[in-house]
Amino acid sequence: MGPVKVAFVGKGGSGKTTLAALFTRHLAALSRPVLAMDADINQHLSVALGADPQAPPPVDPLGAHLPAIKEYLRGDNPRIPTAAEMVKTTPPGRGSRLLRIAEDNPVYAACVRPVGGVRLAVTGEFSAEDLGVACYHSKVGAVELLLNHLVDGPGEYAVVDMTAGADSFASGLFTRFDRTLLVCEPTVRSVGVYRQYAGYAREYGVALSVVGNKVEDEGDVAFLREHVGADLLTWFGRSGYVRRAERGEVGPLTGLEATNRAALDRLVEAVDGTPQDWTAFTHWAHEFHRRNAVAWANERAGVDLTAQIDPEFRMGPRALEASLVAGG
Repeated sequence: MGPVKVAFVGKGGSGKTTLAALFTRHLAALSRPVLAMDADINQHLSVALGADPQAPPPVDPLGAHLPAIKEYLRGDNPRIPTAAEMVKTTPPGRGSRLLRIAEDNPVYAACVRPVGGVRLAVTGEFSAEDLGVACYHSKVGAVELLLNHLVDGPGEYAVVDMTAGADSFASGLFTRFDRTLLVCEPTVRSVGVYRQYAGYAREYGVALSVVGNKVEDEGDVAFLREHVGADLLTWFGRSGYVRRAERGEVGPLTGLEATNRAALDRLVEAVDGTPQDWTAFTHWAHEFHRRNAVAWANERAGVDLTAQIDPEFRMGPRALEASLVAGG
């Protein structure tokens, strides 16, 4: 049982948020340490986990605390003189503070709350005030920073509900995961989104699995197999439990249909068998930071942000141990 960072992606309306909520609740019910993050432009994960949609948001957004998050993660990294020079792709180095899935730290104290039995962090909603002065990718910058600095241990999980479509490939965020689960309906449009993802995934070595959803019969399964092939991991059928949950009746997972519970078990099995490649994780963190620095961040910051890359630093458990010994 390894540590895993998991992304749920897919076409809008495919059910990715619903399945992300079911998966994280299933992990929590198995007493597995899990941290869920809502990085979708439409913030629905908390409601899917059981929050009251009419009540104030149960979690303070990460974006509201971004300066403090940067200051904490910066630690005493000599390559980052001020938190103001940190951008969403700034990678950790010697002296940075690293995060664990389950620990007490100021970031979690401010921005992580239990919802439906799952510890949840959210980016914050994209509002009309953001138009012209911000973009979706700035909203998820805090999630990217957290994932860059997160070292998950054995049997621990970080699960992120991503934005719909292939938009997450516009930044390096898609390389922060050990396994990406693409929720795919048995439709031509949904398969089209899969093909976009699959092309990117092959180019960057992303481990991609397809999770069928809203499957009604063997014809639907055959359609998915024809179009996604061996990437099809499992599938979920139409669900009365899910329909009730979408009406606000989020009951115990024991009420989920046996076939759909079995699909959740298959997801856990596949995720648990996913190896972590910290060398690749570090490589892509450095590569996308370099690209972002050259493309826009250097000009905005007024300094060369590629100097933030510590060539001697590699993310992983050893880096976490060194950080803890150093008091980080």
